[in-house]
Amino acid sequence: MPGGMVGLMPDKPQKSYSQGQLVRRRFFRHKGAMVALVVLVFITLLAFTSIGIGPIPGWWGKNYTSTGSAIDGGRPTLGWFTIGEHPFGQDTVGRDFFARTMRGTQISLIIAFVVGIGSTIIGTVVGSIAGYFRGIIEAILMRLTDLLIIIPLLVLAAVISARAGGSGIWALALVLAAVTWTSLARLVRGEVLSLREREFVSAARAIGTHPARILFRHILPNTIGVIIVSTTFSISAAILLESSLSFLGFGVRPPDVSLGLLISEYQNAFTVRPWLFWFPGMFILAIALCVSFIGDGLRDAFDPRQNRKGD
Repeated sequence: MPGGMVGLMPDKPQKSYSQGQLVRRRFFRHKGAMVALVVLVFITLLAFTSIGIGPIPGWWGKNYTSTGSAIDGGRPTLGWFTIGEHPFGQDTVGRDFFARTMRGTQISLIIAFVVGIGSTIIGTVVGSIAGYFRGIIEAILMRLTDLLIIIPLLVLAAVISARAGGSGIWALALVLAAVTWTSLARLVRGEVLSLREREFVSAARAIGTHPARILFRHILPNTIGVIIVSTTFSISAAILLESSLSFLGFGVRPPDVSLGLLISEYQNAFTVRPWLFWFPGMFILAIALCVSFIGDGLRDAFDPRQNRKGD
């Protein structure tokens, strides 16, 4: 500076972001979550566009129920740069295994997302009502929650789904949602217990706001982070639960298929035709890991204690 005086340059103004913008920025900067999101979208698009769904046809010309003669022992024709006529091979009766795997992926994804969303709705409603109203209402709802928690989940789901499995995948998904909401209910209850004592809730009560409006308009929006993160982990757990039930024979019933049912059907062919076991298993693993990584990214994005440079 002239005259030998040292001057200080003004600091560059920091751009401010809303809470929603901060959450999006943190989530999109989570590399693991972004890779998992891309892979999950790719798997979903591949499953639903390849063989189509309902009356909508797909680009893959083979049906998952059509039988035929197995070519070259049903070995996969997938190569590094070629797809071939049966990329995932054929089963023992000549059915195209790529089409069957894509159908199984469709069913598993539908069940997982319905279970995740359904259990989130039930758990949020139960937990928020118990945490806000307290008293006898909380006692009844929490004892019901505790009762479901102490019963092994797989056993409870197997007993109930055994009766609903023949009613279709939607009934099976709703049954699984009805037994997997307990952990979220306890989380939401804890959050509501903390928030109901805040000043903004006391002010809303003082002006005569209806309890339902206080609960769903003022309290629950402040628990959205916990709810969204729990939903992603519920979806991941639902994929594994449905696969386990179908493997044991309590889930999806033939002639429809799911990834777990495919593994169950072809478990005896593991030593002679291992591709009938590995392809469904890899899709189950990929979907579960992708959803878990997305949940990790959302958890970090919603956590206010995270202090990242560039926020």
